[in-house]
Amino acid sequence: MSRITPGYSHPLGATEDEGGVNFALFSDNAEGVVLCLYDESGQNETERIPVTECTNGVWHVHVGGVHRGQVYGYRVYGPWAPEQGHRFNDAKLLIDPYAKALVGDLVWDDAVYGYPVGPGDDADLTKDERDSAPFVPKARVVGKQRPAAPRRPPIPWHKTVIYEAHTRGLTMQCPLVPEDSRGTFDALGEPALLDYLVDLGVTTVELLPVHAFVQDRHLVERGLSNYWGYNTLNFFAPERRYLGEAELESIGRAVDQIHEAGLELILDVVYNHTGEGNHLGPTMSFKGIDNASYYRLLPDQPRFYDNLTGTGNALNTDHPRVLQMVMDSLRHWATAYEVDGFRFDLATTLGRRPTGFDPGHAFFAAILQDPVLGGMKLIAEPWDVGPGGYQLGNFPAGFSEWNGDYRDVVREFWIGGEGLLGAFATRFAASNDLFGDGRRRPWSSVNFITAHDGFTLHDLVSYNDKHNEANGENNQDGHSDNKSWNCGAEGETEDEGILRLRAQQKRNLIATLFLSQGVPMLLAGDELGNSQGGNNNAYCQDNEIGWVDWSKPDGELTAFVKKMIRLRAEHSVLSRPEFATGARNSRGQPDIAWFSAGGERMSDKEWSAPHVKCLTVRLAPQREGEASLLILLNGSDNGVHFRIPKDETPQWRCLVDTADGAEGEAVKPGDERIVPPRGLQVWAGRLPPRQTRSD
Repeated sequence: MSRITPGYSHPLGATEDEGGVNFALFSDNAEGVVLCLYDESGQNETERIPVTECTNGVWHVHVGGVHRGQVYGYRVYGPWAPEQGHRFNDAKLLIDPYAKALVGDLVWDDAVYGYPVGPGDDADLTKDERDSAPFVPKARVVGKQRPAAPRRPPIPWHKTVIYEAHTRGLTMQCPLVPEDSRGTFDALGEPALLDYLVDLGVTTVELLPVHAFVQDRHLVERGLSNYWGYNTLNFFAPERRYLGEAELESIGRAVDQIHEAGLELILDVVYNHTGEGNHLGPTMSFKGIDNASYYRLLPDQPRFYDNLTGTGNALNTDHPRVLQMVMDSLRHWATAYEVDGFRFDLATTLGRRPTGFDPGHAFFAAILQDPVLGGMKLIAEPWDVGPGGYQLGNFPAGFSEWNGDYRDVVREFWIGGEGLLGAFATRFAASNDLFGDGRRRPWSSVNFITAHDGFTLHDLVSYNDKHNEANGENNQDGHSDNKSWNCGAEGETEDEGILRLRAQQKRNLIATLFLSQGVPMLLAGDELGNSQGGNNNAYCQDNEIGWVDWSKPDGELTAFVKKMIRLRAEHSVLSRPEFATGARNSRGQPDIAWFSAGGERMSDKEWSAPHVKCLTVRLAPQREGEASLLILLNGSDNGVHFRIPKDETPQWRCLVDTADGAEGEAVKPGDERIVPPRGLQVWAGRLPPRQTRSD
């Protein structure tokens, strides 16, 4: 026993040193902790070590003679008192919340639950004595991880173009990567795939969750799986299925290769809840370590969880140790793997106090003041399912936000919605009404037409209704209000007229996305015409439904996406670092101006008229010599005569026409152009050089 010493309460987790490993676990309400050591396979327990030292709620012990690779878990003793919020059960082996790597898979067995699984509302009040160790993953000690990788590419926010992708979904059928690496980080680092992304024009890859996550029992029993990964098991360990041959190092290598290609990597992270579910969920980690500290419980009924997320529980970021865990996790991914930013799933939950959402919550303040995290790209998903859960525009400066209002308004405009011009213009101009306060910038608005949750772009123009039968929930899951339009036939068709209209609608939506102020986000595969067969909730489809189909790419659509991204990069008026407000430049032109189809400034009556579905936008540069852009939008189902507004620009040349191929043509102020039904055109023009005075 001389090799067992008290050790230290900091840092939390398992930390290797020259003599062994220091283990530290937070549990404020535990009465005892036992460290269980296992062989390399994680199947055979080799030793149990009582942890007798507890400092400020942290149980700690140093074990000499063990090193990296050691497999371990904890048993935590304390009251089984669900009605008081305590669910300690020493029969359950628990995963260290700070584990950097896991060994073994979760095997669904009733022993994984803290209570005897069975019927009745009070089943969870009885303690289950069966040992869960054979069925749960164990933690593995890792050594100090690699030093900092090459410097991150200097991509400013206003030049950012996000590509939302799934590690497996993007690469499982991708011909650009070897078959034996598909679905892993090794595939993400393949030069041919990175060349494709660079050629496409995106700057930033945003990956769906890569933290270790739970394969939900109800899905496994139906022969399905948790594909998206929004059910976290551990916030430090990566999902094992995504690791390449080099295990943890495969992540660092992929990030290095992404950076060397000039791209960024952002991770979608799920700190709002865990995979332990509600009071009838399993006990795998947090619930058995200190349920009352880690989770938000109902104040008057602590047996139950405050289900703000719709998944059964919500993490308690009001607790300083839970907040510390989240911060430590973020810093781990930022330093050990050098990722460039984070997108926070259901971020409203992270900023909740007992009285509701608070943009001044310690969670946001801790991140923004952190010397590692404060300068990274931070994106909030601004909603949850709790009271007042939709908080779009209310996050503190320093956070950008997924703009769901942008998605809805743009979709509805292009299917002919009425009375939308004012809302469309506001969203098109980066939603100053939502993000203009607090010295925030246009990049606070992350604009998207489609995302992983919902229809793909192809399905958005091919289906009126969701078709989620493969999910096994009688098509009751997923959103029903998609603001989609099938253009005349539900699903796939050979009707050439319908196919032409669908292709045009795709171009309209893509063009709008990249012409709008703010940060555009493209869903992986949309540029290829990828379809999920009308499934708008492919969360459980780790198969051909959910994966990107590379076998029949729409080359014309891909070329159009490249063209729009290139246009955005070449014209600074499309990616301003400041909000366009109508302020005049040195030539006296407003930075943004709105005109009717008749070429006159929009009147209040036209802004509010339900039947008016046409709009002209003129964007003027702030720097001398750059081009202005004139954008003509016709959201109606009729061709419309547009008059080019009169100004000092001598000539406009067409750069983009989503309908009839007018590209290359030229017009002068006062000329008329017919914009076809549901058409969009972009024209560029330059003011003549300033006249210099000669004496």
